[in-house]
Formats: sequence, structure tokens, C-alpha cells
Amino acid sequence: MKTLDDLVASLNEDLFGTRVLVRADLNVPLDGSRITDDGRIRASVPTLARLSETGTRIVVVAHLGRPKGAPDPALSLGPVAERLGELLGMQVPLADLGDEATFTVDALPEGGVALLENIRFDSRETSKNDDERASLARELAALAGPEGVFVSDGFGVVHRKQASVYDVARDLPAYAGDLVLAEVEVLRRLTETPKRPYVVVLGGSKVSDKLAVIEALLPKVDALLVGGGMCYTFLAANGYGVGDSLLERDQIGTCRKLLESGKIVLPTDVVVADDFSAEATTRTVAVDAIPDGWKGLDIGPDSVTSFREVLDGASTVFWNGPMGVFELAPFADGTRGVAQAIVDATAGDGAFSVVGGGDSAAAVRALGLPEDGFSHISTGGGASLEYLEGKSLPGLAVLEQ
Repeated sequence: MKTLDDLVASLNEDLFGTRVLVRADLNVPLDGSRITDDGRIRASVPTLARLSETGTRIVVVAHLGRPKGAPDPALSLGPVAERLGELLGMQVPLADLGDEATFTVDALPEGGVALLENIRFDSRETSKNDDERASLARELAALAGPEGVFVSDGFGVVHRKQASVYDVARDLPAYAGDLVLAEVEVLRRLTETPKRPYVVVLGGSKVSDKLAVIEALLPKVDALLVGGGMCYTFLAANGYGVGDSLLERDQIGTCRKLLESGKIVLPTDVVVADDFSAEATTRTVAVDAIPDGWKGLDIGPDSVTSFREVLDGASTVFWNGPMGVFELAPFADGTRGVAQAIVDATAGDGAFSVVGGGDSAAAVRALGLPEDGFSHISTGGGASLEYLEGKSLPGLAVLEQ
């Protein structure tokens, strides 16, 4: 695929002012109009700043949340435009697609950046109908003009066959942004040439959400540590009662077969509560002693110690999914402890450590862990997992054509 280096090398005085349409991933969590984690915005800045320095005019396309194909004030990118402007050191106007966007882009100075309003406000963005997506892609391409180019820099959406990710790359000369390129290089390193021992840490709510990646990774890893809500289905597969903990009964047989690999390491103790709240009564119990009516919401201190022992000496670590409900203080220690063990393996043993985006990346920032303590923090989430599963990602495939 052509890269941002190729694009920058091609820019000269004759192309000064070229319009560049950039698909970014700015899907950040909001509390009302307040951004609670700006990690994805900060991750998008290097590519945008690099393009700005060349004197190009930049039109950023992004989404926020899951609007139902119609405007929703609660999912406006207004707060994102403001924060992006702060990070870039310039005003970033927000414009609705149509005449307002045309006027805004025409008025951009060289090196200026504009942000289109939430592209998922238009139902064509996520349409399964190729013609509908193509019509939206043509409107986006028109904003860039006949000499415009497209830069794909939102790795978190490259697994989606959507108008601003896939179809527009067929209408304009297309390049991979630095963020997308970095993500691909990291994931190739995890799948093609991982240094051993290779340890994967998986958490999150459901086994079914991670089943495909577990099946893809098990033959490649030396150990797979399982925490989070998904661990209780594995514990049930071992014959333990799990009280009112999250349980996927239809996955127990599958988990039992996966355990036959001998590579899966489960918690030995868990933090249980009588209610799903920060004020709940809690206990730390062995995994074979979870009381009826109680729910497991975090791994316990002995589990953190046993997970740390596996992580010590690891050469490659991939982590996706928290170990518990880290958003609630009584259930954050498991995620914090395992994350710190990965940081220590990175610093002390020189491990190549990758945080697989989504809730894991949010946990790093929310729990005050050093972002530079990991080799790479992905912005990918679902895209990272699908890549590791071996799936073809439409937003990457179209860049390679």
C-alpha cells in the first residue's frame, strides 16, 4: 500500500494547497459534552500535523457512537473539533456535509484543518447497499476536488466496509496514514515473527466475543491468561460453581475443549460482590468457593501474582480486555496489577508489549499507568482482534489494490 511518506514525497510547490480527505478515528467517550478519554484524538494528531506542515488543506471525516443514520445532538463531534483544535494549535471548524462543508473547505487556509460532522448521521455511511455507499463516497471525494487524495488513518474502523473507509478509497488516490501503518506493522509482528515466550492476556465480558481470536492465537502462543467476565465460563467448564457471575452456558463445552490445549491460565481467586456497584459488600474467595447469589467482578491478588509469574520473562505480550470492572474502584486492582506486570516485563525484560485498544487502552489512562510503559497502545479494538483472527479487513484491502 502507498504510505504517507509516498504522499509527502510527491507534494511540491505545484501541489501546495492540495486537498486531503483524512478518515480518522475520533470515536471518544463522552460524559455529556465532556470528553472523558481523548486518547484517539491525540493519536490522530501526528498525521494531521504532518499534512498541515506541507501546506495541504485537510478535511477530516470521523464518526462518534452509533447514531441511527440521522442527526443526534448528543453525538455531535463539536467537543471533538474543539479538542482537536487545541492539540493542533489552530481553529478546527465543524461543518455538516453539503453546502456548509463546501463553503468551509473552500475557505480553509493552506495547512488548515476542518472536521465534518459525524459521518454516521448519514445512513449511507453504513449501508449494506453498494450504490448508496458509493453515492456518499462521491460527495466526500468532491470535497477533495479533482486533484484531491485520501488518507486512511483511522485503524479502529478499517474492519468496516463503509463509505468513508472503503468506497472513497476507490474514488481518490489512497494512502495509509502513519497511524494505520504503525498498527499494521505491530500486528504483523505479533502474528508473523513474535519473539518467545509469547504471552496473551485476554479479558472482557464474553467468551463469544473473543472466541475467534482465542482459536487463532492458541496455536501461536506459549500462554494465554484469561480474566474479566469471560473467565467464569472457563471456570464453569472446569466444574466450578460461579454464583451469579457472568456465564455463557452455551460456551461451556467450547471452553472445555480450549482448556485441553494446556496453554490457558485461569484465575485462582476472584473478588466477588453482592451487588454490581461501588458500594457493594465484597469478598476475595478462591475460584472453587464463589458463594451462591454473589458475582465475580475482578480477579484476586493471588491471581495477579500467578499472572505476573507467567509474564515475567515474556518476550512478547498482547493484552486485550480488562481483568474486572475497573471503572468501579473496588474492582480495579486486578486490571491495575496485571497492567503493571506488563509494564515491568517491558522495562525489565525488554518485552515487546501491545495493548489492544478499546477498554484496555482506556484502563491504562483511567488507572494512571504510564502510556510509555508499553511498547504500543493500539487504537484498534475490534480491528486489531479481527486482524489477529486472520480476517481480511476491507479498509486495508482497498489500500492494497
